[in-house]
Amino acid sequence: MRLQVSASRTNPDYSGPDPTQPNVLYLPAVDKPRLTVRVPATTANLGPGFDCLGLALDLHNTVSVEPGPFGVRVTGQGETTLPRNRRNLVYRSMERVFDRLGSGIPDMRLTCHNEIPLTRGLGSSSAATVAGLVAGNALAGNALSQEDILTMAAELEGHPDNVTPALLGGCQVVVQTERGLVHAPVPLATDLIAVLFVPDFELRTSQARAVLPSVVPRGDAIYNVGRVALLVTALATGRGSLLREATRDRLHQPYRERLFPAMTRLFDAALEAGALGAFLSGAGPTVLALVSGDSSAVARALGEVARLAGLPGHVRIARPSTAGTQVIAGD
Repeated sequence: MRLQVSASRTNPDYSGPDPTQPNVLYLPAVDKPRLTVRVPATTANLGPGFDCLGLALDLHNTVSVEPGPFGVRVTGQGETTLPRNRRNLVYRSMERVFDRLGSGIPDMRLTCHNEIPLTRGLGSSSAATVAGLVAGNALAGNALSQEDILTMAAELEGHPDNVTPALLGGCQVVVQTERGLVHAPVPLATDLIAVLFVPDFELRTSQARAVLPSVVPRGDAIYNVGRVALLVTALATGRGSLLREATRDRLHQPYRERLFPAMTRLFDAALEAGALGAFLSGAGPTVLALVSGDSSAVARALGEVARLAGLPGHVRIARPSTAGTQVIAGD
């Protein structure tokens, strides 16, 4: 059995599309334990789509696997803080594959190059989890299916909204059912740009979830149900004028503002500068503004408001990525 993984059509290992899933393709099983896995950053929720909507971005982590004595090297984000031993999340995720298959994990050297900022709401832990699962599966001859990998990733993460676009690419809606995950792509009819303000401080997902209530008012639930429906419609039809209202939220962002008091000021600045919509990326603290066309005014506005608020951080530009996790076999 071969794992379905998403990749661009320029990938040298491209072997033709699955006609039922135009952004997904089959790659051959990796015969030698030498490969590279490339996984995108993700932004979850997109405002009202709490725990069920996510989007891949063209910012990537790569994991290279080579045969040899065990070792882990980390470069880029987290190079001084992430474990360089068997507690590394990429390695632990690889172990889960071999545990599932009832076999021992082979000796290997891992090199993890991270471009995705850690604990900033851009899916860094999901990227590590998916990269490890996909790499482990490739080493095991792709014994597990795409759905197996997705289910395992969601179990390890605790929620599926980041891991689904990280694996499959694009914008994905995903829900948990009694029979497992059900997911579907949301087409993006407009060429959108993501303007990110990434604060220098970290905010762990567990901390951001701890401030959320266990019960919400019916009116707030209705508010979000309507807006997430509007959001999917706006994205799929290219009606950018709907995004300002469609990205509003009452289920998580108002509660998380106590952890990030500058949040609403950043939203307002982005919208006043011409953004179509603005929201917390995942649990935060990164703020993401959607733009169509020139992004410079929104980028300047976010940077200026952060400066006035005494909030260290940086602005960067990203685009939605239709490519999910890619596997590149070595020589």
